[in-house]
Amino acid sequence: MGDYEVRRFRAALPGEDGYEQTRAWVRAVGAGFYDKRRPDEFVAKMAGALVADRREITGAYQQGQVPAASLGAEVPVATFATFRKSLNVGYGVLVPAHLITAVTVRPSHRRRGLLRRLMTEDLERAKADGVAVAALTASEASIYRRFGFGVATSERRVTVTTGPGFRLAVPSDGRIETADPAVLLELAPPIFARVHRALPGSIDRQERYRLAAGGQWDNDGGEDAALRAALHFGPDGEPDGYVTYAFRGWEHEPFTIDVRDLVAATPEAYLALWDFLGSLDLIRRVSWYEAPVDDPLAWALEDQRAIHAEAAQDMLWLRILDTSAALSARRYGADGELVLDVADGLGLAGGRFRLRVDGGMGAISDAGSAQPDLSLDVSELASMYVGGVRATTLVEAGRITEARAGAAVTAERMFAVERSPRCLTHF
Repeated sequence: MGDYEVRRFRAALPGEDGYEQTRAWVRAVGAGFYDKRRPDEFVAKMAGALVADRREITGAYQQGQVPAASLGAEVPVATFATFRKSLNVGYGVLVPAHLITAVTVRPSHRRRGLLRRLMTEDLERAKADGVAVAALTASEASIYRRFGFGVATSERRVTVTTGPGFRLAVPSDGRIETADPAVLLELAPPIFARVHRALPGSIDRQERYRLAAGGQWDNDGGEDAALRAALHFGPDGEPDGYVTYAFRGWEHEPFTIDVRDLVAATPEAYLALWDFLGSLDLIRRVSWYEAPVDDPLAWALEDQRAIHAEAAQDMLWLRILDTSAALSARRYGADGELVLDVADGLGLAGGRFRLRVDGGMGAISDAGSAQPDLSLDVSELASMYVGGVRATTLVEAGRITEARAGAAVTAERMFAVERSPRCLTHF
């Protein structure tokens, strides 16, 4: 690894020292995800979002002579970024989470240990900083389990047939008004905050979501002229839900609306926003790429066949950095006791732990040489952590070894959360 230097730094704004380094890093990330070359205005807006989120950005840079015809030495061959937000681990408990994003390695520099170095050094630093959980959303699902990450929430793409045949079995409350998306620059964060406090698996949002909801962030960082918005108002007259959407165009038949973001703090708001989408004149299809897997809309419609859903796909991945701290932080759905033998290939969170739950509160201790009830990898513990998968399912999949009969059922009850976990935040 002597051929590369790893540099960690904070993003800088145009005109500040360090902006050219930030600019080269942003362009390297875009190249890593096969984005088209963005204009300088987009790069500047991206830098502003990085600063607002207080992200630490990392690059691996070539050392020595760089071929003259290739990208210059100032452009990193690998990128990595982190920032801190909160994670809802169930029952309204928010814990700090170390978020990892912008992970790329230039194709000509793969298989040289760059990703492993960046990831392991970063996870070690996060644990040393006292953070118990790391998280990411993966563009490629086969990469991250070897680093101890497990799938914690899923989502699915749906298309819903609308028009005259779209009807809810029970009428919605109808407290919907269309709005200028610009109002969401102020309204979106507090509405999302209500959702975040109530939804297991939720990650707090970054600056880009606020700008996108307000119509200030299209694919090139400019104004999103196609964006439309609607608000739901609660009984107190305050907005408690919103949807942003765009018309796909008259050349696409059936005429289709694409949902950009749908955030509802109450079940009433969620169904009312769908009732609004289903009643839009001339529209015959609504498409949403980030719909919940356990969707109440299916049970609210008179005809469930109006929903055409693709298979669920992974969304949020979690990584336990400190098992004792992570298990102590959350509340539990049932009292009980388990001895967990946790394996961790990176040596961060492994060990044998006794988890005792009384009154929903967990106490963790070193189990020493006690016989384990369940043996599992840290990635499986991460998948169970916010209720994303049942322990019995992981036993049946061969991912967990059950040494004591009934231990998986006990774990399933203990790790249950109050509603299906879901994450609305890509990062």
